[in-house]
Amino acid sequence: MSQTIRLGISTCPNDTFAFHGLLTQSVDWRGIRFEVELLDIEQLNERLLGDTLDVGKTSFHAALHLADDYVVLPSGSALGFGVGPLLLSAAAGARPHNAAQLTLCPGRLTTAALLFALFHPHTTRVEHVLFSEIMPKLEAGEAEFGVCIHEGRFTWQRRGLGCVEDLGTRWEQETGHPLPLGGIVASERLPRDTIATVQQVIHDSLRFALADRRAALPTMRRYAQEFDDDVLMQHVDLYVNQWTVDLGIEGARALSELSIRAASIGLGIGKHLRIFPE
Repeated sequence: MSQTIRLGISTCPNDTFAFHGLLTQSVDWRGIRFEVELLDIEQLNERLLGDTLDVGKTSFHAALHLADDYVVLPSGSALGFGVGPLLLSAAAGARPHNAAQLTLCPGRLTTAALLFALFHPHTTRVEHVLFSEIMPKLEAGEAEFGVCIHEGRFTWQRRGLGCVEDLGTRWEQETGHPLPLGGIVASERLPRDTIATVQQVIHDSLRFALADRRAALPTMRRYAQEFDDDVLMQHVDLYVNQWTVDLGIEGARALSELSIRAASIGLGIGKHLRIFPE
């Protein structure tokens, strides 16, 4: 009898691209039965913290809070250069500087929220909303600033918003490392050989998608906020890279740096991310 794995991934195009092969069973599940849920990244963070998923995509900020019980898989991560969230403004030229202003973030445990806390501490009030609500609320004048992730990185200009700062560029300039946004974690309740098999299926799914990149578009369109194929592929080009296939040494260094910086402002509770196999 095959083992059932409760797997959660996000609806963003880089995940639906990477997991297209797994979702469509175009790659061998290697004896595992996957029950897959596609959710917003903050929902995934909360589900993992609530111990209701065996394997899942999570923000690396949230992964710090999971580090005692979950390991990061080598494949499936989103990190790189030029991939960071953008701090947007409702009015061009505005800067966050006082507590009367409001900044919208896409979830308390997202890496985007961690970056805002690292680089713009105590500058505004912060409210957490679903990532897809941030740009509409800025357009409606319901907040002064918003930290934008996912497809919005490519569409904010045509919506008439301003860009205060690319938070990823700031990270790169200060650390010299690619920015670690999120990755796949597996519960250490699972047997190690099961974790290894899950890792291999994810790696196979990535290789399958990369072999014929546009074949994954139907799966990506099904879950995307933006339906323009060029925007979807821009997203893949930006977020699916060598570190998605395998974190490697540079990816491990980036995770270590994030752990240290989060701990320095009390947001990582002193834990360090561990990559399977340790």
